[in-house]
Amino acid sequence: MRIAVIGASGRIGREVIDVLKNQGHEVVAITRSGGVDVYTGDGLAQALAGVDAVVDAVNASTTDTDAVTDYFRTIAHTVQRDAAAAGVRRIAVVSIIGTDRFTAGHYAGKVAHELAYREGPVPVRVLRAAQFHEFTEMMLEWTTRDDVAYVPRTRTQLVAARTVAERLAELIVADTAPDLIEVAGPEELNLAAAAAKVAARRGNPARVEEILDTTDPNHEQQADGALLPGPAAIIAGPTFDEWLDQRYPA
Repeated sequence: MRIAVIGASGRIGREVIDVLKNQGHEVVAITRSGGVDVYTGDGLAQALAGVDAVVDAVNASTTDTDAVTDYFRTIAHTVQRDAAAAGVRRIAVVSIIGTDRFTAGHYAGKVAHELAYREGPVPVRVLRAAQFHEFTEMMLEWTTRDDVAYVPRTRTQLVAARTVAERLAELIVADTAPDLIEVAGPEELNLAAAAAKVAARRGNPARVEEILDTTDPNHEQQADGALLPGPAAIIAGPTFDEWLDQRYPA
């Protein structure tokens, strides 16, 4: 198959491309730096010429609710328009487990992303994933002040980015598949505790503290388990500790 990957330079996009190429598929990498802007549509029609399927692994640089909602909604409408014109058979989109239980920030943007894709003519399959193992590193970068990381209370079931990419590749190449599936790691984790393990392995920051940020409109859902997978989810390793040993050998 000839498969276009939007967000090809991102964490999931890079992994999906590697998986698909290893399976013998032809991949069209779509990035802004490569001359394609999926928000405005510049260069997109040309990039999708002759493409059988599209994977949308695009990410957003903002968490402002209005901005991120507009961003994802516009991209979905633009991709649907040009994909339909190009004769694309299907689209697979990466989203977040439990995203429809939230009303603000990045989660709200992903809800808009899913819904806007559903409005278009090209059939869409959505893969909702748990937070990646690598999310612990990002959280440390975002929340560290004076060598202390203040991580929001969050129940999650961290999953490896590579595992998500493998499931996404399966979803896009399959002749038949559900239009919505979930994938998560093997165990429920406390995000702050997981981040503390990463900090201990790499030697910084010096301390990780769990906080309940009541200014965040999503704090209750995150703390109460809205990000945990449902009973029908695909559960796949490696475990967080296995990933940690590989990423930061003791």
